[in-house]
This record gives sequence, structure tokens and C-alpha cells, in this order.
Amino acid sequence: MQKRKNPEFRKLEILEHFYEVVIQEGIEGASMAKIAASMKINTSLIFHYFQNKENLLIELAGYIQKKYDPRHVREKLRKIKDPERRFDVLLDILFSETDVTTLHPRVFYAFYYLSYRSPKIRERLILMFEKHRDWIIKELEIFLEEGIIKDIDLKLAADFIVSNFEGLSFHSEFLARDKPFDLFGKFSKKLTRDYLKA
Repeated sequence: MQKRKNPEFRKLEILEHFYEVVIQEGIEGASMAKIAASMKINTSLIFHYFQNKENLLIELAGYIQKKYDPRHVREKLRKIKDPERRFDVLLDILFSETDVTTLHPRVFYAFYYLSYRSPKIRERLILMFEKHRDWIIKELEIFLEEGIIKDIDLKLAADFIVSNFEGLSFHSEFLARDKPFDLFGKFSKKLTRDYLKA
């Protein structure tokens, strides 16, 4: 007999499949039935954990929050003791295609749209961006103390970096056409470096 899975593990598993179904079907086409079919389980099990699609969407917004903020990036930076090197690596990570595409654009923009009609989803996205910004502020505090960046409003600078970083995804999806990601990524990184150091 198959051992029953822990409820939290099962919920996470459902959210992971929901994420993939949204990529394939879009947010409108991602039904509980399609999630269940992708997992080879009964739809009633998803209903048992989430009751309705609205709850499922709110929980997926929470899943996206965690996926957007990979711990391995922070851990990688913490291990770098040389502040100048740490600054370079931070910019490399922020403006790399790997980091920008942590979230699939179909999922990201679907939730961006949903945030305008669901206050709960909007709040989760706001917290997601604020957490990312606050982490960048802490890094900038280190660089300011070490004299690597100029004396500026760190919150404003972090807002600029997050906006610039998010603009890469927009550019890649709507303006780049056949141009490689790295072309605009390098430009954005230089723009940020010049802004912080000039």
C-alpha cells in the first residue's frame, strides 16, 4: 500500500503542477481538472486542499514569492568576503538571463494581470518585490560602507535596480525580437553600475 503523503508536501506538489499547467494553458485554461490530470489524481483531492480556484491562485502567488527569491543567490554572495568582488557578482547575477527567468514569463505576467483584480494576490506580489528590494538595500549598505558606491538614497537606488531588473523581462518578451538577451542585459548592468558609482 502506498504511504499517504504529508498534506503540506501534497499541497506543494499540486502548486508545482499548477505552475506548469499555467505555462501550458494560460491562467484562464488552468483548471483543477487539468492539474489533476497532469498529476494523475482525482480532482476532489485538489478541491479538498484548496476548495476553489481563487484559493489555489492565492496559494500559487505565495509559491511564486518563494520561487522569485532563490536562497542560493544570497548564500553565494554571503561567501564572498571581498566587497568589490561581491559587488561585481551581485550585478552579474541580477542582470543574467538565468536570474531574470527564474519565473516563467507566462506565469509572471498572468499574476501581474491578476494583481489588479485580487487584493490578496497584489499584496503578495508587492511583498515579493519589497523583499527583493530590501535584500538589495542591505547589499548596498555594505558597498557604501566600503566606499564602492557613492553616497545616495539606498532605497531609491534599490527601487531603480528592481525596476531595471524587471524591465529586462519586459524587453526580452516584447522588444528584443531576435536579439540575444545578453545584449540588453549588459547595457542594463552598465547603466546600473554607472548610476551607483558615478
